[in-house]
Amino acid sequence: MSQTLEVLEIQQVLEHLPHRYPFLLIDRLEDIVPSESATGVKMVTINEPFFPGHFPGAPVMPGVLIIEAIAQSAAALVVHSLGDDGFGRLVYFMTIDKARFRKPVHPGSVLKLHVQKERQRRDVWRFAGTATVDGTTVAEAVISAMLLPKDAAEG
Repeated sequence: MSQTLEVLEIQQVLEHLPHRYPFLLIDRLEDIVPSESATGVKMVTINEPFFPGHFPGAPVMPGVLIIEAIAQSAAALVVHSLGDDGFGRLVYFMTIDKARFRKPVHPGSVLKLHVQKERQRRDVWRFAGTATVDGTTVAEAVISAMLLPKDAAEG
């Protein structure tokens, strides 16, 4: 588990994150530089559960879910970077700053979620995230999250 990989395929993403359908918002993690940066990938399809209501006849991925996908990419990077020490730990959102939504994301898009660590102090990590489609920025935010033991969430 502590092995460094350039890519985490979906089965490995599932080992790193507790999220499941319909709330797992990344399909893979690539370009991994442990403890520094990575790129999450989300294949946006018309079958997403939010499209029937957002918006009928003109489907657009909700911006807050794009930010969540950025956060999931960062969380998978953190857990992967910690190797065996990350096993069974959960990453919880703490803050979202400087969120900007630039362009809508439609079905058929390949959403790339670039995360870059800005800093880490103990179990608190801060990342700059940028979401792109075909190289064009569609959203961005700075997020911070705290890593906790899995059993801390249950208490």
